[in-house]
Amino acid sequence: MHRARASAASVTAALRDVAGLGGFFALRTGGRDHGWHPVARSYAEGFTDLAEAVARRHRTREPRVDVSIAQLGHAARLWSPALACVVLHGIVLDLDGLQRADDGPVLRLPRPAGLHVDRLDDGPAHALYQQVTRHLSALADGLRVKVAPRLLDGNSASALAGAAQALLGHRPAARGPLTDLTTTLLDTGRLAGTGTLTGPDLTFRRLSCCLYYRAPDGSKCGDCGLADRARGRVPR
Repeated sequence: MHRARASAASVTAALRDVAGLGGFFALRTGGRDHGWHPVARSYAEGFTDLAEAVARRHRTREPRVDVSIAQLGHAARLWSPALACVVLHGIVLDLDGLQRADDGPVLRLPRPAGLHVDRLDDGPAHALYQQVTRHLSALADGLRVKVAPRLLDGNSASALAGAAQALLGHRPAARGPLTDLTTTLLDTGRLAGTGTLTGPDLTFRRLSCCLYYRAPDGSKCGDCGLADRARGRVPR
C-alpha cells in the first residue's frame, strides 16, 4: 500500500482544482487548527448541532427530518470531492483525520493524503467506497434519533449521484470513467439496491425519500422515490 501513496503536494493540488467546481466539492486543507474539531466527535454527538440548524432553517417539527437533511448534506460534502479527485486526478483521498468546522458543516483535511488509483491492485471503487461510507456509518451509529437505515443509504446514493451529475456538467470529457465508477459504486455494499441511474446524464431515481417534503416549505426532490406516487399513498 505504501507504493500507492500520493504526496501531500499532489493531493493538495487535486483538492484545490476540484474545489473550483464549487459548493460541496470544496474540502479545505492545512491552515490553522483553531476553529476545527475531529468529525468523529460530531458523529459521537449525533450530529445534533447540524440537525438543530436544519430545524431552525426549515422550521421542521420532526427530528428525523432534521437528521436526514443534515446527513444528506454531509454525504454530499464527502462524495463530491472524493469522487472528483478519483475521476480527474486519479487519487483516492485518505479521509483519516477529517475535521469539521466548529460553526458549520465545512470539512477539512489537516494533513492531505491519498492513494494513486493506478497503483491499486483492485481499482478505485472499493477504496473510495470504504473511505466515504465508513464516515457515514460512524455518523449513523451515533444518531440519537431513529431514522431508517435504508433511508440513510438512499441519502448516500443520492449524494453520490448528485456529485456525479455536477461533475459531468463541469467536465463532460470525463463522462466515460465517471459513468463507469458511479455505476460500480451504486452496485457496491450498502449502496446496492438504493436506486438506479436513469439516463446518460447520470440522472438517478432513488427508492426512498430524504423526508424534505415534510418540512413546512419542503417538496419532493428530483430523484425522490415518492415523486410519482399518488397523493395519500406517501408512507410516513
